[in-house]
Amino acid sequence: MQKLPEFFIRNTLEPGDLGQVAALHGKVYSEEHDLGIGFEAYVMESLLEFYRAYNLKRDKVWVVESEGKLVGFVLLMHRPANRAQLRYFILAKEFRGFGIGSRLMKEWMEFYTASNYDAAYLYTTAGLDAAASLYQKMGFRKISEMKSRNFGLPLLEQYYELVTHPKK
Repeated sequence: MQKLPEFFIRNTLEPGDLGQVAALHGKVYSEEHDLGIGFEAYVMESLLEFYRAYNLKRDKVWVVESEGKLVGFVLLMHRPANRAQLRYFILAKEFRGFGIGSRLMKEWMEFYTASNYDAAYLYTTAGLDAAASLYQKMGFRKISEMKSRNFGLPLLEQYYELVTHPKK
């Protein structure tokens, strides 16, 4: 069995993080899912959207770092109608299987709950079974699927929702 690599999780963005998140997505999705540079460009553009709308009280990032390198990431982004979006959930291959993803999702859910959002959602693609399993364990439910060629390959995009019943 492999030994758990040393890592830590921080909740602040530092210079270079946005580029490293996009690069990690580009590398992982190219190697594991045959997506080209268009996917990395999409991630870069949407990270800029997040940065421009960043609200310290409503949004949060989880940066997994090891030996000065970004090796994992997820964020919660505020959206209209008191909804939150889960985005960019990723771990480098050598950091999978140690419970780090579960920890990230647990911390994401804790912040989501403490922030009193009414609902959350995420978009993903079919074939990301480990991530889908985590989403479902956290209460997300697949609502719809749509065929797409957004990144140059035929994909089955999936939309998940998490509904929190308002407190009375």
